[in-house]
Amino acid sequence: MAKSQLQKQKLLRVYEFLQHHADEQHPASTAAIIAHLEHLGIASQRKAIYDDIETLRECGIDVVQTNIGRLYGYYLGARTFELPELKLLVDSVQASKFISPKKTDALIRKLETLTSEYDAQQLQRQVFVHSRAKTENESVLYSIDALHAAIFRDRKVRFRYYDLNLRREKVFRKNGTHYSVSPCALVWDDENYYLVAYDDDSHAIRHYRVDKMTELHATDIPRSGQEVFARLDLGLYAKSVFGMFGGETAPVKLRFENRFAHAVFDRLGRDAMLIPDGDTHFTVTAEITVSPQFFAWLFGFGSAAKLLGPPEAVAALRQQLADVAGQYGST
Repeated sequence: MAKSQLQKQKLLRVYEFLQHHADEQHPASTAAIIAHLEHLGIASQRKAIYDDIETLRECGIDVVQTNIGRLYGYYLGARTFELPELKLLVDSVQASKFISPKKTDALIRKLETLTSEYDAQQLQRQVFVHSRAKTENESVLYSIDALHAAIFRDRKVRFRYYDLNLRREKVFRKNGTHYSVSPCALVWDDENYYLVAYDDDSHAIRHYRVDKMTELHATDIPRSGQEVFARLDLGLYAKSVFGMFGGETAPVKLRFENRFAHAVFDRLGRDAMLIPDGDTHFTVTAEITVSPQFFAWLFGFGSAAKLLGPPEAVAALRQQLADVAGQYGST
């Protein structure tokens, strides 16, 4: 490349050097910047670097000047993301089961480019802190994007839906035929992404795990169920469907010891109405999807929690207890 063309890149190269190779603990000296430019084939002098720094500041870039002995050093004082924010994003990506290991590594590498090479080492160390179960479906992020686009364009989507058998082979539901639904929203629950959609066949709201979808694409058919979407409270829906498993929704009344108020707020939301019941207990009524997953949550409190109603939910709970106890026989 001609020298004149390289010179046109100089200001950008100075900014890139400060972005990736300098921070508050490692300010870049003028000599280091000049050496970097020369490595790229761009000639420069000390005074020209001072001018470049001033030009960057005039463009609104926060270049901080500090002393390195008797000389000056430079680093970016303000970045789009601070290091604690990047650590939070890295942890979120690493913890997300719906992001495959390969995509997790790629996303973290991209996040590392948003800070200096020195701080990037701290982000990389965090990659090995936790070991999480990860999906092997590499297309999840693209499926999420396609679903958002379909919602924005008001179009139905088609896909096939599968489970894994003992040999980790895909077993398609509905004998492998395609689902055709009207997407409403995406919900992140228990580290998984779910599509909440209206199903024309059942005339009801259903949800599907995005990482278990394949052959997903938007159709040219407008969405149906708009009147159902208008009435749907997604926050309430997510709170009532434990673990995003299906079941019949009913106004359920529960009784807890007072020390578990925080756990009830965590599950049902801060707007849950807790009513004192004596000095040591409270009751709460909420719309809950009565399912084995709801019972499992309730079992976790032991005798400190009790299902009071409705009668059919209590009967289902008794049956669940009997079925589980039956597996262990009598002692």
